[in-house]
Amino acid sequence: MTTTHPGVLALPDCALLLRPDDDVAVTTRDLPAGTRVLTDHGEMVLPGDVPRSHKLAVRTVPAGSAVHKYGQSIGLATADIAPGDHVHGHNLGMDDTARHHEFGTVRTALPAPVGETRTFQGYRRSNGKVGTRNFIGVITSVNCSASTAKMIAAQFAGMSLDAYGDVDGVVALTHGSGCGLVPGSEGSDMLVRTLRGYARHPNFGGLLVLGLGCEMIPVTSLVEGLDLPDDTLVETLTIQDTGGVRATVRAGVEKINAMLPVLDQRRREPAPISELVLGLNCGGSDGYSGITANPALGHASDRLVAAGATSILAETPEVFGAEHLLTRRAVSEAVGRKLLDRLEWWQEYAAAGGGSLDNNPSPGNKAGGLTTILEKSLGAVAKAGQADLSAVYEYAEPVTERGMVFMDTPGYDPVSVTGIVAGGATVVCFTTGRGSVLGARPTPVVKLATNTEMYERMTEDMDLNCGRIVDGTASVTEVGDEIFERIIAVASGEVTVSEELALGQEEFIPWQLGTVT
Repeated sequence: MTTTHPGVLALPDCALLLRPDDDVAVTTRDLPAGTRVLTDHGEMVLPGDVPRSHKLAVRTVPAGSAVHKYGQSIGLATADIAPGDHVHGHNLGMDDTARHHEFGTVRTALPAPVGETRTFQGYRRSNGKVGTRNFIGVITSVNCSASTAKMIAAQFAGMSLDAYGDVDGVVALTHGSGCGLVPGSEGSDMLVRTLRGYARHPNFGGLLVLGLGCEMIPVTSLVEGLDLPDDTLVETLTIQDTGGVRATVRAGVEKINAMLPVLDQRRREPAPISELVLGLNCGGSDGYSGITANPALGHASDRLVAAGATSILAETPEVFGAEHLLTRRAVSEAVGRKLLDRLEWWQEYAAAGGGSLDNNPSPGNKAGGLTTILEKSLGAVAKAGQADLSAVYEYAEPVTERGMVFMDTPGYDPVSVTGIVAGGATVVCFTTGRGSVLGARPTPVVKLATNTEMYERMTEDMDLNCGRIVDGTASVTEVGDEIFERIIAVASGEVTVSEELALGQEEFIPWQLGTVT
């Protein structure tokens, strides 16, 4: 560590100033009260403690003025802020100033891939889609069949599948709805769309669709008229017609046992990485998320998009305040306005529930140094790199456009990732600063740690440490290239830490909306 004078730290030795005109820097170590720090504006003495990953004021900001980070406003000062102050909830509030939205004014021509076309080893389905896994799914039409579905899947846990090395497992996808919904309502349509999205997912080679028999969403509605690949094996059962729970478990196990030898004959084959669909999500974010893992993932996403692949950004409440950066990248005004329409819906939805979008960040986010939703969103959109915004989709809608697209999902991680997978994501990258333990079967999830301290504490739950960026031992580009290579390896069958723990069955949580009668 270098210092300009004994006992005085140079700002780069203890904090990151992300833009030259920013009002705050992000600390890279705990700074106790009395610490002397030298900036371009002179020496400052910290009047109080500033924790690692939190914001340190580097210039004076009068009360009522905007505080800038990433070159953007992250809120308004609620009290006079002096150089050396800790900037957080006690002196920083929401900035409700209307943002100016432009459409298509910042378009980026991504550099074309160099060299031979990159490939991964995937399962090519008869409809041309390429899966990264070969699962059997037990999909439930109603919560009443959830326990039975789990009993069936449990019969194939552990060593029972050892004889079928090319089958990744049997997963029960259960939920808390399916009856009591108003037919044709937004909530009913959304649930059906989600379940049908999973049914057609290329990571499923076989399906057992299971219902009770008297629900509002019947079993047949989940597969009839669905453009399933011809080589997807499909069976249906209802508990009432089969003779009860025990009889249904026996029948379900028998049907899956008949599928296993067929699916075990399928083999991975080379496919261009343009066939990959990457889901982008973050959870348990901290002050480093927008500096390390998110921009590194954005770099990897850009490389995939440049190769013709698809990348899905989501979590609408967590782009609020940064949407003006996305509309500038929209391929058309219609695409940009669709994003704004979804944000307007969210503002009305939150208000109807007695809240607002600036209720976010969560307590964990705040403990990690994030103060306002504006700050969180500005870091979150970094996951999308620099690619143009090609399309905007509703929750669980099939993603058909290539390039970087947006899906309207809640910020709650399992619900968001469920929608992304229903839309077709075959690999998900999940960035976390506090430490998430999410899985998303049948899609593998790559966990990206934003800081070294958490990575070392939760090594068995993380796939890659992006904290090396803030440690100064790797660049965003270097880590982004590592993420890119890890995506290809995982798509080709490399097992992620969440897969080692068989996570992802309980994290299947469709977004529930609408009246229940």
